[in-house]
Amino acid sequence: MMTDIKRVVVPVDFSSTMNKVVNYGVSVADKLGAEVLFLHVINDFNGYDMMLVHPSFMSMTKDLEQKSEERMAALVDDYKKREHGARGHVVVGDAADEIINFAKLEKADMIIIGTHGTKGLERFLIGSTADRVVKKAPCPVLVFNPFT
Repeated sequence: MMTDIKRVVVPVDFSSTMNKVVNYGVSVADKLGAEVLFLHVINDFNGYDMMLVHPSFMSMTKDLEQKSEERMAALVDDYKKREHGARGHVVVGDAADEIINFAKLEKADMIIIGTHGTKGLERFLIGSTADRVVKKAPCPVLVFNPFT
C-alpha cells in the first residue's frame, strides 16, 4: 500500500541551478497532489571563534537573512496559487541538520533535494548535504542532479 504524499520539502539555495531544482520539485509535487515547502538554510558558521569574526559580520548576517527572506517571499509568490499551495521558510544552521529537522517538524512525506556535484577532497572534508539528508531523513528523499 502506497502512502499518500501531502507535503514535499524542496530545499533551495538561491544558486544558479536553483530554478531547475524548484521546477522539478514543483512538478513532482503537482503530480502527487502535494503542498510544496521551500526551505532555505543560511550557514550559522558554528565552530568559528566569534572573537576572530569582524564586528561587521553580524550586520552582514542580518543583511543576508533579510535578503533571503525577500527572495523566499518572491519564490513563494510564484507558486502559492498552485492547487495544493506553497510555503517558504528561512532558517539559520547547518544545512543538512536543518533540512532533516524541518522535515520532521512539518511531517513531510518527501524531500526533493538538488546536488552540487562536489568531488574529491571537498566532498571528503565537508561531505555532501544531500548525502547526509539521505542517510538521516525521516521520509523518502529524491535527489535531483540539475547538471544533467
